Amino acid sequence: MTNKKINISQIMPVLFGFFVMGFCDVVGITSAHVKEDLLGGYDPAFRDTLSNLIPVALFSMFLLFSIPTGMLMNKIGRKKTVILSNAITIVAMFIPLIEYSFVMSLIAFALLGIANTILQVSLNPLIANVVKGDRLTSSLTAGQFVKAISSFSAPFIAAFAASQLDNWQYIFPIYALITLLSTIWLLATTIKEDRIEEKANSFGSVMALLKDKTILLLFLGILFVVGVDVGINTASSKILMERCGLSSIEAGYGPSVYFALRTLGAFLGAIILAKFSSSKFFKINIVAAVVALVILIFMQNQYAIFAIFGVIGFSIANIFPIIFGMAIQARPDKSNEISGLMITGVFGGAVLPFLMGILSDVMGSQVGSVIVILGGALYLTFAAFALSTKKV
Repeated sequence: MTNKKINISQIMPVLFGFFVMGFCDVVGITSAHVKEDLLGGYDPAFRDTLSNLIPVALFSMFLLFSIPTGMLMNKIGRKKTVILSNAITIVAMFIPLIEYSFVMSLIAFALLGIANTILQVSLNPLIANVVKGDRLTSSLTAGQFVKAISSFSAPFIAAFAASQLDNWQYIFPIYALITLLSTIWLLATTIKEDRIEEKANSFGSVMALLKDKTILLLFLGILFVVGVDVGINTASSKILMERCGLSSIEAGYGPSVYFALRTLGAFLGAIILAKFSSSKFFKINIVAAVVALVILIFMQNQYAIFAIFGVIGFSIANIFPIIFGMAIQARPDKSNEISGLMITGVFGGAVLPFLMGILSDVMGSQVGSVIVILGGALYLTFAAFALSTKKV
């Protein structure tokens, strides 16, 4: 492979890894199923809080494992780190079949969170070993598109498992098989990794970057945009079940609409951002998301709710990469450390769902979840306008 050409036989197994990365988004429909299947005997005042511990178990792992994974990757290499994440994913996917209980579900998703953290930290750098120069950005974008397809397809796979295999839980061995195929494909591919010369950073040295007020603003932006993303994914099925009387399988299409429009938003955003200010684009989109969330608090019509999920997905599709890019531009001398710090911010996917569960139980309605998500979106609105006055 030359620096100017892509070796398809090398890039394809790496891109396929992004499909495995998308498995973390099954947390939304799983949370709804766990609430329906396993928490019926619990006090209704605590069911949402308990079911939302599923995304908490998954996304809290990003806080714990992002920076240590970077250190491990420097020792064993990027490809081996990806293989390790796949092995953990396969183990996690079989746990619900061994015992489908609330505790075992938490353990399974904590393991999936560890695996997904390792994969997100290692897979993007691995692409840089098989794609060089100007093609790298487009390849990374392609990877995110593959991940979005995986997120979009999860409710359909669950529906297939429920209708054809008589149990929605068979989505997990299907995911395990896909992960195994990804592992075999990657193992069979020869990838020459760049030699790593730089010294690994400590957790403390990376977190010290938060003393910079702009970096802190952007880090919290990552935390809240991931929280909003996971929050909608988690709450959408429950909202449809509560307000429209849909079954957990039917309501599972709520996340699919959200992910479909998020995918479209990312595709169009890549085109628009090539000619349009990212700061202005950020402000327009987050204001649209806030308006949609306010309407969602009151909306009862099934099709209007689906449409609102689509608007929110389309609106926030590009906010994560915009904030990430602003952070790199703010401190280009610390790009590696900034990348590790921003991935740690994915921990926001644990914070907002936990608060959503508590407020939903207090209010006895998913309105509580929407209010928490709206709070995250309002912070992003504040950040968007504050950042427009800074040179980042």
